[in-house]
Amino acid sequence: MALGLFDYIHSWVDWGLACSKMVQNREIGWVTKNRKTGAIMREKQPLAKKIRLLLLFNPLTEWIDGTKALRYWLHHESLEEGDEMRKPETKKNIRPFVEFFEIDMSQFEPSDIDAYPNFQEFFIRKHKAGARPIAEPDNPSVAVVAADCRLVVYPTISQATALWIKGRHFTIANLIADPTGETARTWDGGAIASFRLSPQDYHRYHAPVNGKVKWWKEIDGQYYGVDPLCVGSDVDILTENARCAVCFESEQFGDVLFVAIGATDVGTVQLNEYVKTVGHQVKKGDEVGLFEFGGSSIVVAFERGRIEFDEDLVKVSEQRMEMDVEVGMSLGRWVKQ
Repeated sequence: MALGLFDYIHSWVDWGLACSKMVQNREIGWVTKNRKTGAIMREKQPLAKKIRLLLLFNPLTEWIDGTKALRYWLHHESLEEGDEMRKPETKKNIRPFVEFFEIDMSQFEPSDIDAYPNFQEFFIRKHKAGARPIAEPDNPSVAVVAADCRLVVYPTISQATALWIKGRHFTIANLIADPTGETARTWDGGAIASFRLSPQDYHRYHAPVNGKVKWWKEIDGQYYGVDPLCVGSDVDILTENARCAVCFESEQFGDVLFVAIGATDVGTVQLNEYVKTVGHQVKKGDEVGLFEFGGSSIVVAFERGRIEFDEDLVKVSEQRMEMDVEVGMSLGRWVKQ
């Protein structure tokens, strides 16, 4: 009995030490699985940010703050933060940021930290040529990952709202500000992929399929966080944040909806000018636009029955866990009609 008690106490001590080490290393973000290595780990996240999210997005705050007044300050803070990051004195923040998040600068151009004039220019850095190969680039029946990010995929939007997206009023119609719902009906019963970018990520995003621009629109909104804690709350994060929507018309996948969504500390969601040209042809992997300073999110919706997501992505998502992925990796395959 004494030995059993000792083992019990020892297990709790081990647990406490493990938690203490995670906090010390700032590994207090969400559990993710690295697609390349198979390793399961927690994201690094500043402790102050984690505490702020816990205070802002919990059932008690949501009940008390029915008018969302406690959260509106995030909008103004985000815009001001974006302006601050353009100042030359923010250059000194780049090296500690790279060291904290262990960013491999050899994948970027320029790779020299001192070459960036301010934090904003570092934040929207570009990959070196060849750093992110595109899966089967000559095969239009393979869709690819749109960003360096944490990813979940669901065969139906109803499954996504049951397991991941918990906003009270999340629908595709609300996501694209379509009051009649006529345009949104294209994706009734369709599949959905949700890409979450953290501040340490590469913040340019890319076309998941070959296709031509059918329509696009910019939608004003707030700048709530897109941490799973926020997206899993009753606050309508994805349908209230500032965002840009593009519809790509694909021969294989039909109409593919691509929505880039701003978040806390993101002052601007930008589409590249050529993406704002109806009829412009894009290839999978082409750059679509970028987010300025902060975290952010992308939602891609496919018509019903048009895509079969890769099995490993589906299995991890069913566990309510995100997959750590990179631009150009395989997302899924066209299902022949």
